[in-house]
Amino acid sequence: MRKKRFKLAASLMAFTLISGMLYGCSSSGSGDSADGGDKGADSKTVTLTVLNNWNGSSGSDSETNPVLKAIEEKTGIKVKIDYTKGSEAEKVNTIFATQDLPDIYTGPAWGGELDGIIKAAKEGQLVDLTDKIDQYPNLAKAIAKENVPPALYEKAIGGIDGKKYMLYQNQPATDKDVNDWLYGFYVRKDIADKIGVDPQSVKTKDDFYNFLKKIKDANLSENGAPVIPLGGFHDGWAVGIGNTMFYGADYQDKGDGTLEHVFFTKAYEDYTLYYRKLISEGLLDPDAFTQTDPIANEKIKQGRIAVLSAHYPAILDASKEYVKAHPGSDYVPVGPLERAGAEPNRPVDLNIQGNNVTVITKKAKNVDAALKLLDFLASDEGFMLVHYGIQGTQWDMVDGKPTAKQEWFDKFTADTTGKAKKNEGISIGLENMTGMDRINSVGGGDIWADQDRLKAMDNARKILRPNGISVISAFNPGDVITKSPQWETLKPSMDQINDVWKQAIFAKSDDAALKVINDLREQIKNTGYDDAMKYVNEELKGKEVVKLSMPN
Repeated sequence: MRKKRFKLAASLMAFTLISGMLYGCSSSGSGDSADGGDKGADSKTVTLTVLNNWNGSSGSDSETNPVLKAIEEKTGIKVKIDYTKGSEAEKVNTIFATQDLPDIYTGPAWGGELDGIIKAAKEGQLVDLTDKIDQYPNLAKAIAKENVPPALYEKAIGGIDGKKYMLYQNQPATDKDVNDWLYGFYVRKDIADKIGVDPQSVKTKDDFYNFLKKIKDANLSENGAPVIPLGGFHDGWAVGIGNTMFYGADYQDKGDGTLEHVFFTKAYEDYTLYYRKLISEGLLDPDAFTQTDPIANEKIKQGRIAVLSAHYPAILDASKEYVKAHPGSDYVPVGPLERAGAEPNRPVDLNIQGNNVTVITKKAKNVDAALKLLDFLASDEGFMLVHYGIQGTQWDMVDGKPTAKQEWFDKFTADTTGKAKKNEGISIGLENMTGMDRINSVGGGDIWADQDRLKAMDNARKILRPNGISVISAFNPGDVITKSPQWETLKPSMDQINDVWKQAIFAKSDDAALKVINDLREQIKNTGYDDAMKYVNEELKGKEVVKLSMPN
């Protein structure tokens, strides 16, 4: 489940998660086989550890699998991967504070996660790649200025204090490689039918509230427990996406051409009080902000969540078992809902700036081997190996495109857990280190998607994207503010926005909720906000700024 493509700005829906402390790693091998080419059985093998810092990610049942074996044969490098269970941002801070480091780190390229990596670079905890990157063409291409969103390039990828530390991955190589994960609200079709509401008739904030209320008033139950009108996955992901009905982006034009953070606007207050109403009336699962993914998935498997918010692939995966046992209970799109500030016929503005960043830590004993591995993974050969498995075994080239072998397609389709695919080495996190996303321009798309899944995705796309999509290329003020002189002092206060939002929606009254928000507003002001925003407005003068944004 690739929730990694979920990129919402911090004040929208990235909630503080519970830190996972399960990671341990080591680096071994002499590096004798790091000079290129396939390696024979007698060659020494380099072992490299990788931390895939995506909460909920997982690998195969054993430490090896066909894809990892193929990588070792091609490069002489054995890869050992660990996974995060908990907050990605906290994991970044933890590994560098404790020095419990992998050789290679890969994880989100947004918010607190990226800030943690930038901090590590400034502290000298990452390998400087400035003089090495040009020797690895696949990696160099992925971080070329023209291939990275402009604000992100200036903030991190283009260099920190004049040195390049980071590799940027999964940015679409071409327009046809753009992956729209279709974030939104989805309702079980059988429940919508029971209450007599067409999900596509739900358009406004009031429509959505009344829709949830009608579900609650129906007093539905599953497995002896009440059906919850609205729920999500781990730690609040992604129930807060209703924010797009209230404001278009994290930074708003004040009306005079200057920007302010949305946290200081009435739109943010309205958004907060709307969600407080959902909580207080029992329309939103109160445990959604503290539950783990297994608990969330169990509720879905029991049929206890009427409306889910997330990207569609996650919902399809989580509901697969229940739908198989209860035909007609598929989750279908709600809306499309109104977008604040957007004309009805405007294409959906997709923000794909939150992809993947990969670094080599100072723990790595063989930097050349790490770069060699990453450059191979970013090659066309490595890209298809990681995404599709072994050519000639799981798939063949047909008319110049990768095509799944039927027996493997049937095997993967029949497995509702996804474990069969992982045990072959597919979808175990290696795809986060494959350079620019070329899934359609070089690959053959998702060759393992079953026809029902493809049909559901296509149907959802027609409903939620009636006017198509537009990929955002403008500057994100959230990237610019982190370069302000005040950021070090301001950041601890800004980091509290998500926690304060949760406190506010659980407050006993609207006044109490607004007091919580206003208290933090004052703290943010007292820690340098105004001067930081002066810096932002000066830096962005004359530049195109993100004003409307939806997660991809």
